[in-house]
Amino acid sequence: MAGVTDKAYRQLIRELCENDSCIRVHTMTEMVSCQALHFHNKLTLAMLDLEGEPVPRTVQIFGRDPSLMAEGAKRLVSMGATAININMGCPVPKIVNNGEGAALLKNLPLATEIAGAVVDAVGGVGTGSACVPVSVKTRLGWDEEHIVISELALRLEQAGVAELMVHGRTRSQFYGGRADWSWLARVKAVAGIPVIGNGDIQIPEDAVRLVEETGCDGVMIGRGMLGNPWVVARTAMLLQNGVLTPEVTAAERLRVAHRHFELLVQYKGEAVAVKEMRKHALWYTKGVRGAARLRQRMSQIQSVEAFAGLMEEAFK
Repeated sequence: MAGVTDKAYRQLIRELCENDSCIRVHTMTEMVSCQALHFHNKLTLAMLDLEGEPVPRTVQIFGRDPSLMAEGAKRLVSMGATAININMGCPVPKIVNNGEGAALLKNLPLATEIAGAVVDAVGGVGTGSACVPVSVKTRLGWDEEHIVISELALRLEQAGVAELMVHGRTRSQFYGGRADWSWLARVKAVAGIPVIGNGDIQIPEDAVRLVEETGCDGVMIGRGMLGNPWVVARTAMLLQNGVLTPEVTAAERLRVAHRHFELLVQYKGEAVAVKEMRKHALWYTKGVRGAARLRQRMSQIQSVEAFAGLMEEAFK
């Protein structure tokens, strides 16, 4: 997720999963513009620090030009990416208005061409020398009258895509309403590649229900982990080992928030970390009794000390 799944957050998720070496969790970078990568944009390059991260190192890309997408994928593999994910589902207007993200749901031939170009560029699965798997993250369609996910799934599979991640909403829904998991089951029934279900996974039990109802091969958690990063490890434990671990304590929530901030400072410096931690502080304290009165102050955090003080006050 843009502005969330940076290097610090990915490391935090992995640390929270280290308590049980049996669970399998994959993280993904923020989505990267292949056009910006082509022009060596400094902010984009800064998002691509993969040093020290375990395999698979999946980078998510977006764009509308097949040649630039292929070029970007090849460059990312040379920078350490071991898997490429193409975003064909982002609903944000500035992305869609540029013909990228969910806009590709209105142009399936172009979506297919982009996927094929990226697969050809980095080897795909079981072909070429690189053999870097390419996956696609997408939605059901542009709106309820134009649900195209079944056709798109077949097109992408034929283009060599190794895995499909489907958010059970249309672009017109953005993040409102409920995700329609019934379409995930239909996609799973027609696709010959693994299908990962996404949408409305807030607690581990949601993930179990999604798999049972749809037959999906896995689940992807997005907004459900905002201020709740331990939900990833808890969900993996329930799905893979059948164990529902207890909800985290307030003390653990506070510890994780501090660790998150520590990692942000380590990778981005205090000035940037302070600005970025403001939104995370709001998410970490959501639902905490009495924290609402501190929210305005949290949005104006200026230092590590101020953050620590406010979090202690919120959780005491």
